Amino acid sequence: MERRRNPLKRLYGRRDLHFVTFSCYRRLPYLRSSRSRDRFVKILDEVRRRHEFQLIGYVVMPEHVHMLISEPPKGNPSKVLQVLKQKVSRAMHEKRVYSGGQLELAFGPEESEPSPFWQRRFYDFNVWSEKKLIQKLDYMHRNPVDRKLVRHPKDWPWSSWSFWEKGEMGMIRIDALKANSRESQTPHP
Repeated sequence: MERRRNPLKRLYGRRDLHFVTFSCYRRLPYLRSSRSRDRFVKILDEVRRRHEFQLIGYVVMPEHVHMLISEPPKGNPSKVLQVLKQKVSRAMHEKRVYSGGQLELAFGPEESEPSPFWQRRFYDFNVWSEKKLIQKLDYMHRNPVDRKLVRHPKDWPWSSWSFWEKGEMGMIRIDALKANSRESQTPHP
């Protein structure tokens, strides 16, 4: 029997930024409510502070998330995403969400074993140049517009658009880079 190779090879330890994408289970819109997106951003901030990675950009969509992050001082982006996804999943299973005039669980009826919240894997692209950095930020920020959720990125508060375009604080602190080379990818003081 021939063994399949893992097509998702992760490249860590090179001081690259990582453009990561992860989806809700079966791409269901578990993050469709503003309350669930707010909760996700709050937990993201907690995990970022605990694991000390830089958050360069993000967007939270109804069924997936894009983030541009640095590698944490200890561990790697895979570990950070594992912790983030577990914390969000637990929080969403525990909380009841008010939606459409009635109380309901965040994504379905209560069962003996909660259904999965996230797809198991995630996409990771190493970002090593200014051109790719700008391309990934633009892609993230245009996502709500392309999906026809809003007319302009400024109208989707669950992203880093306001920081990069207007220098304004959004829902979560964004780390600006001093320079774009691997050696100097550090946040502004």
